[in-house]
Amino acid sequence: MSKPFKTLDDMGEIQGKRVLVREDLNVPMAEGRVTDDTRLRATVATVGELADKGAIVLVLAHFGRPKGKPSPDFSLSQVVKPYSKVLGREVWYIDWEGAEDTVATLEPGDIAVLENTRFFGGEETNDAAVVARFASLGDLYVNDAFSAAHRAHASTEGLAHVLPAFAGRAMEAELDALQKALGAPEHPVAAVVGGAKVSSKLDVLRHLVTRVDHLIIGGGMANTFLAARGVDVGKSLCEHELASTCEQIMEAADKANCTVHLPYDVVVAKQFKPNPATRTVNVHEVAADEMILDLGPAAVESLGDVLKNCRTLVWNGPLGAFETPPFDTATVALARTAAALTEGGSLVSVAGGGDTVAALNQAGVAAAFTFVSTAGGAFLEWMEGKDLPGVAALTR
Repeated sequence: MSKPFKTLDDMGEIQGKRVLVREDLNVPMAEGRVTDDTRLRATVATVGELADKGAIVLVLAHFGRPKGKPSPDFSLSQVVKPYSKVLGREVWYIDWEGAEDTVATLEPGDIAVLENTRFFGGEETNDAAVVARFASLGDLYVNDAFSAAHRAHASTEGLAHVLPAFAGRAMEAELDALQKALGAPEHPVAAVVGGAKVSSKLDVLRHLVTRVDHLIIGGGMANTFLAARGVDVGKSLCEHELASTCEQIMEAADKANCTVHLPYDVVVAKQFKPNPATRTVNVHEVAADEMILDLGPAAVESLGDVLKNCRTLVWNGPLGAFETPPFDTATVALARTAAALTEGGSLVSVAGGGDTVAALNQAGVAAAFTFVSTAGGAFLEWMEGKDLPGVAALTR
């Protein structure tokens, strides 16, 4: 099936061509060490393939928030050595000063990381002069950074208009998975949406009720929906002021034939700390001095039955306060059910967002999901039904 964007398969002969590749190298660091190299590993397929085909690979990326000015704290030079280790190849570092001369010395198959794109004030405003500066170094452009695709920056959007533009392998895999999950999914479709606050995911919920058959709400968000239904949630985290908004979302779901699933048994405690005294109660039995911190086992079993009857699952956010034991129980249990159904071939499962990835890793099932996106903001905006500038530029 032809794709709405060009991929590396459409590039033709690239021996000796300079290819600007937008990647996400914005990795967490402590004391000069990369503490999580997930983003570096995600680039290997694209960068390695281009180098193997004889391209001169010039990696563009941002690092932190230097606010448009060069700063040693935000220099990508500190990522080059760990990146070289991940790639298993030598990686050059190129400063912006004299970049043209340095690029001219590179040979086919060489890989270089250009200095932080955000050292230019015009990067984040998609300034034409900055786009031209970047473009002058390359013959072709590849965007492989879905996690930055919700930004219309010079290196994520502008370049796609001035150089022949292609999606890298990670970007291609991401877009294929998202198409399967919400673009043209196999029904019934379930969405799990968790997290602390309804206010941070209003647009997600409004969009999803029109696209999915089952909307499973967990985390602190579920407390707000329960309160909107007249349930006394005690001391639980709850945005009481959003009661009417929750009612509107549930009405929209009814109109769209989307079933909203709220917990009917929950795990409560009087203190929010690791391993406090807890009890499992019906949602109508939460005491005034108790907090809802996880879904109960009956709710999890019932949600597992929902997933068994679905063909597609989109997951964003944990069901409970999963970082604090034992309130990861519901998230881990439902994630394992989803993983088993995926491995059994009955479910396409796509998950994304930082908390979600951490929760699936905690459950030991991230590898069993059909696709797990490491993108945070971009994944959320996609779930809101928004056009992502970096993706739209590739599909023009």
